[in-house]
Amino acid sequence: MPHRAEAVRLDGAFLADPHAACAALRRRGPVHRAVAPDGAPVRLVTGYAEVRAAAADPRLSLDKRHAASRGGSGDSLPPELDAHLLNSDPPRHTRLRALVNGAFGPRQVRALRARVQRSTDRLLDGLDGHRSADVVADLATPLSMTVICELLGVPAADRPDFAAWTDTLLCPAADAPARSREAMRGMHAYLTALVARRRAAPDDDLLSGLIGALPEDELIAMAFLLLFAGYHNTIGLIATTVLALLSHPDELAALRAGRLTLPQVTEEVLRWNPPALLAVRRFPREEVEIGGTTIGPGERVWLSWASANRDEAVFPDPDAFRPGRPRPHLAFGHGPHHCPGAALARLENEVAVGTLLRRFPGIDLLPDPGGPHWRTSLRSRALVRLPVTL
Repeated sequence: MPHRAEAVRLDGAFLADPHAACAALRRRGPVHRAVAPDGAPVRLVTGYAEVRAAAADPRLSLDKRHAASRGGSGDSLPPELDAHLLNSDPPRHTRLRALVNGAFGPRQVRALRARVQRSTDRLLDGLDGHRSADVVADLATPLSMTVICELLGVPAADRPDFAAWTDTLLCPAADAPARSREAMRGMHAYLTALVARRRAAPDDDLLSGLIGALPEDELIAMAFLLLFAGYHNTIGLIATTVLALLSHPDELAALRAGRLTLPQVTEEVLRWNPPALLAVRRFPREEVEIGGTTIGPGERVWLSWASANRDEAVFPDPDAFRPGRPRPHLAFGHGPHHCPGAALARLENEVAVGTLLRRFPGIDLLPDPGGPHWRTSLRSRALVRLPVTL
């Protein structure tokens, strides 16, 4: 009788170096039994072909009502924050997605470039005369928060609360679940009050524009999703792009000389170290086979974008940072749930990194003992800090 491999624990050593851990798993096969940090059993899909196919497979539902059992593992949001795209299947998903696509289409995103540039310039003006900075704290975090909050109409004075709530939800403490519940309650109460204010006095922002198009529960859940995803993914992308360029001087020189473009660099960063390690959990509506493994109805399935993006069968020398690769990465997903904010994230990254390099041509990494330091989270692949000399 064949030996049944022990389930992979998705914490501790796995989070310390997820790329190495996933490489070891891919050598064993494309699908694995795993245990989430909260102890829930999951199926982890690591191969590029399998992840890509599963992401577009309509038999895999995002609606947690199809889960065989209740619990955490990324499907534990309270009902009042549940009614958004990443918990929905057609036809609700189709209806919600059409609204989001209208807000984040190419023309709308291009119109935001001047706003992103002004915010970037203001942040970098504050670094003039400084000998060092932290790219995460001084640029990536405040820029990401400013752009998404301005888009949704969240006043500047309220933004630190959102940062604190989001950070708590990104790295939930296994021994302190009350902190996560408190953060979700705080965010829900704030968004409910903000929606009420916008109903009474609409403004020129996305939230005001969605009022009337969505019922209350979907409106609040949509605002939550856009704030949450738009904030932390862009932080990770900006800081990781700066790290990639400063730790690969040949590629930085090629960029400065015009032999590489920032869009090429951005796409390779998204492949090499995407800001999201995993897709949102899925639940088979029926028995499915993925990579030769049969998965029963309602089991939790996690697709690893990060692992797929370093699949040796698709990307030669996958651990190398090599802008200009021809094959498409999966950092923003695939299929009907491809990230609607992808164009805005790319824009923010290209403006922020391009301006930083122009304003501070001597920028370099500062020694950081034990670094680089990554957030300990399955939900976000982001640097905690990135100290640089200016």
